[in-house]
Amino acid sequence: MGSSPLLEMRNITKVYPNGVVANSNVNFSLVEGEIHAIVGENGAGKSTLMKMIFGMEEPSEGEMLLAGSKMRFRSPQDAIDNGIGMVHQHFMLVPSFTVVQNIVLGMEPTKGGSINYKEAVRMTEELSAKYNLAIDPHAKVENLSVGMKQKVEILKVLIRGAKVLILDEPTAVLTPQETEELFRELKGLKREGHTIVFISHKLKEVKEICDRITIMRSGKTEGVFTTSDMSERDISRLMVGRDVVLKYDKTERRAGPAVLRARDLSYMGPEGKPLLSHVSFSVREGEIVGIAGVEGNGQAELVQALTGSLPGVKGTVEVAGENMIGRSIKEVRDTGVSYIPEDRMRQGAAKDASISDNLIAMFYRMKEWNRGLFLNKKKITRFTEEQIARYNVRCKGPEQPIGMLSGGNMQKIVVARECEAAPKLLIAEQPTRGVDIGAARLIHERLLEMRDDGCAILLLSADLNEILEVSDSLLVMYNGQFVAYYPDVKEVTEEELGFAMLGIKRQDAAEVRRALHD
Repeated sequence: MGSSPLLEMRNITKVYPNGVVANSNVNFSLVEGEIHAIVGENGAGKSTLMKMIFGMEEPSEGEMLLAGSKMRFRSPQDAIDNGIGMVHQHFMLVPSFTVVQNIVLGMEPTKGGSINYKEAVRMTEELSAKYNLAIDPHAKVENLSVGMKQKVEILKVLIRGAKVLILDEPTAVLTPQETEELFRELKGLKREGHTIVFISHKLKEVKEICDRITIMRSGKTEGVFTTSDMSERDISRLMVGRDVVLKYDKTERRAGPAVLRARDLSYMGPEGKPLLSHVSFSVREGEIVGIAGVEGNGQAELVQALTGSLPGVKGTVEVAGENMIGRSIKEVRDTGVSYIPEDRMRQGAAKDASISDNLIAMFYRMKEWNRGLFLNKKKITRFTEEQIARYNVRCKGPEQPIGMLSGGNMQKIVVARECEAAPKLLIAEQPTRGVDIGAARLIHERLLEMRDDGCAILLLSADLNEILEVSDSLLVMYNGQFVAYYPDVKEVTEEELGFAMLGIKRQDAAEVRRALHD
């Protein structure tokens, strides 16, 4: 690792046209051959700073230097041309293309006016061998595991000559085993002279893999530290201004009768592949049932079946004794079901609408929210202000468009809307993905409070710490079915859970089915 900066951001300020100050006089530097973490709460300015480095945004003030020369990137292509690449949290891959087609997309080698597929394969194999990122160049991306898709994204960046790699939440959906493999690969890239920016909310991983750490808070830098000199508690204190440890003193589970009963759910995908295979389980009053699994193993289809948005599913779903199959989404919600969706931008929020409008989307038809022909604006504003305070949402006020909030603050509004509806059943799908440690604790505590009040909660998460800390019992999905069941989460370790999620170690299928039928 060198000592002189490879990349410097000096006195960077970013003010958006609406007056929001995302970065204020920020200084940041990278040394060649290091893995450098950037941490901070949602809305701290991390994403905006990275967008400026990658040419997606331009600073209002300040300057950027690369190898000592002043630079001004006006597009991501400018950044790529100067050896900077970014692997986004949500992968930018074409599912129907092969690995090699994705890797060389836009820079395909040609021969006689046609794409030279053989040469593209040779380039891909040479690169994957050089960096020990083994992958089948002919495999279709849609058939790959999440860990493999991430390799494709990294190879895409490397083949374009990137020497600086920005990784945004790279372990968000990986099992412990996949994370371990990724870290080996990142250390290999570091040995080859690459410089890596590692953006993460997982402080344990930051401690394990990073050389230095820049901590951001409220759009400013709190300091740059040698990671080995900092404890997780030190880091979280600088991030949020107080100690935050994600351990909970849960009350003993006092489960009542089953609120949700799913029986023999099966669903065939468009290509005739079973995406759900005879899935049965229950969730009772006053308990949190967790479902763990690598993405793409049937969790999305299961949620769609439970919320009434999966036509063609077979089996039965009952909520409080009422059949949900064939019901509209509105009818499912009217039965007492709330749903925190995985994708807050696509399903969870109307981004051009105000915070108030998003918060009352489930309530505005009710009499108590209306005054004759008009909505009760005073009551709605009061309710919105109460939720902004309760969930610690950083915003300008109730009428601010929700799309102007950071991802984590937008998530708090979605969680507030679904939780404050006082549901019988709450389906929480990745409820803290992409949120900082302080916001995650707030959301977890709200889920536990609802559980203690008798709500039945189904929690689907790829964050193993979350699912082990918050759940009472735990199921593992693999290939569209449950392959493991732990009636008490205290009985399972992260490593054991990771092996089950990868389908390496599984319980007897008949025993799992028997255990799940009450």
